[in-house]
Amino acid sequence: MNRVCGLHSVRLALERGQVRRLLLARRRKDKRLTGLRDMAAAKGVAVLEREAGELDRLAAGVRHQGAVAEIEGAAPLSENQLETWLYEAREPLVLVLDGVQDPRNLGACLRAADGAGVDAVVLPRRRATGLTPAARKTASGAAEAMRLFTVTNLARSLGTLGEAGVLRVGAVAAGGVPPWDLDLQGPLALVLGAEAGGLRRLTREHLDARVTLPMGGVVESLNVAVACGVVLYEARRQRGRET
Repeated sequence: MNRVCGLHSVRLALERGQVRRLLLARRRKDKRLTGLRDMAAAKGVAVLEREAGELDRLAAGVRHQGAVAEIEGAAPLSENQLETWLYEAREPLVLVLDGVQDPRNLGACLRAADGAGVDAVVLPRRRATGLTPAARKTASGAAEAMRLFTVTNLARSLGTLGEAGVLRVGAVAAGGVPPWDLDLQGPLALVLGAEAGGLRRLTREHLDARVTLPMGGVVESLNVAVACGVVLYEARRQRGRET
């Protein structure tokens, strides 16, 4: 069962009609929880009261603010569906995440992708975090709205992207060009790696170009989610996406 936690994320899920059951903290006096209860009732969603300890367990360590929603989460799309979609998409902007381990980083990347107008996100099935409650909460609704492909063989999927005419650009800590010096218009896949190790060797072998964000201070590189947002918005600027 997929769950979203927290007042904002639960409200978004209710607005989108994705909630199957709403679980609220018993005996907690909060007008915002009352508002969620009323919204759920208006949409015909079952509302149950639970003790705070049970909500803590369901939220798996995420700050739920007294609200947990069980949602109708669409199953991630497959590698075969990625190939079909690519040949139907027009100048797609794709985000590929190679082994991001921290669920909050994953959520922040999805939130940046949604804001930048990304058309699809490709995630590996193994050696990476999944869409945990923490990832969903950090994503602030983007995890439920985004077109997600979960693939078994990321290198093979990068090959599929290349065959479809998509420019595959990897973000690396050193050795690449600044993203504003590269043409990011047209079909594009931005590829980012894990927090510590970056892009894996096989992933690097399937890149067409590499970008590096210039650093002007003492730190060597940015957090993966921050770098994701910077490069995606540079791509959006170049592509003229104003809405």
